[in-house]
Amino acid sequence: MLTVPLRNPVYRRLFAAQVIGLVGTGLATVAMGLLAFQIAGGDAGEVLGVVLALKVATYVFVSPVVAAWGANISRKKLLVSMDLIRALAVASIAFVDQVWQFYVLIVIVSAASAGFTPAFQALIPDIFEDEETYTEALSLHRLAYEIEAVFSPMLAGLLLTVVSYSALFAFNAAGFLVSASLVVITAIPVVGRNDLGARTVAQINKGIRHFLSVPRLRGLFALDWAVAAAGAMVIINTVVFVKGDWGLGDSEVAWALGSFGAGSMAVALSLPRVFRRVRDRSVMILGGSVQALALVITWLFVGALPGLIACWVLIGMGTSMILTSSGRLIQRSGTSAERPPLFAAQFSLSHLCWLFTYPIAGFAGGALGLPVAAAILAGVAAVGTLAAFFLWPSEGSPHRVGEET
Repeated sequence: MLTVPLRNPVYRRLFAAQVIGLVGTGLATVAMGLLAFQIAGGDAGEVLGVVLALKVATYVFVSPVVAAWGANISRKKLLVSMDLIRALAVASIAFVDQVWQFYVLIVIVSAASAGFTPAFQALIPDIFEDEETYTEALSLHRLAYEIEAVFSPMLAGLLLTVVSYSALFAFNAAGFLVSASLVVITAIPVVGRNDLGARTVAQINKGIRHFLSVPRLRGLFALDWAVAAAGAMVIINTVVFVKGDWGLGDSEVAWALGSFGAGSMAVALSLPRVFRRVRDRSVMILGGSVQALALVITWLFVGALPGLIACWVLIGMGTSMILTSSGRLIQRSGTSAERPPLFAAQFSLSHLCWLFTYPIAGFAGGALGLPVAAAILAGVAAVGTLAAFFLWPSEGSPHRVGEET
């Protein structure tokens, strides 16, 4: 049962901090699309493509550095300081009236998130020792992102009837402050400094080298491309479809984004039972296939909001099939001391995929049209899924970094 991990008071507070911060982030995601449309009009897709490419570039290059730098400081101090930086920066976005200001603040927010997210992920296996409870905690962790994807756009749609989109950035900043407060009052598990490694270039690279040495994690990296291709189409081009092509309003943008999360949440709730009978590999490759198929349907058939919502539901389902399993794979592939750099490696490598797919979604959509952008990204998702099938041939992959197959 998914309620079991919540009986642990440490996890319960951390989960609450995560949910509150993510709900605010979901509001800001809707607001960013609307801000880009106000600044750039029909070129909103290109602006969002650059904004989100900067975001993930920061993740790729900053996350390993922060993981190594944070190895010798309190994890609580790291999490709280990252939340405070994010609160200040995201509140400032509400006052942006130039594209370059948007870019600078996104880099600051993203740098703080690059420090917060891997550190938070690495805490979960230190709280739960048995794999079944850890799997349930991972499903809740993934569910938190679906709450962002489903509840936040719905809440944004309601709020937009009484406030302007700029107020959504203030709500996001408040969420980060509440998250920081919950972390302050939580007893964070301590890992001995001698076990965490030195702040060196070798330590930064070690997590990525270890990550790519394990077949199951190489397969995960290939599937990260499918997730990034489908997700970029949703995040970048929803506002262009709904407001640009079809002339609908802000609320329709929020509801379309919410449909993506609805599909993902439905799958996340069912996966703990599924994993008792089906291997991770089968579920994850099916998820990549579903995403590629949904993009093909978007390319060939979608011409109105109901069809878009149906495709976004499928993409959300495929995303959850892949990402809910990712933590399980990393948990099996390293010791407690090895997991933080492995989580940081997954964070950086997965966002390396987004670094390419965000500009494709934005600039291909603007220059060639949204159907062509969907076709290109469908190809990326299909290639990633096929690569995973061959890179991760069976469940007999090494259980720890450095082991033989």
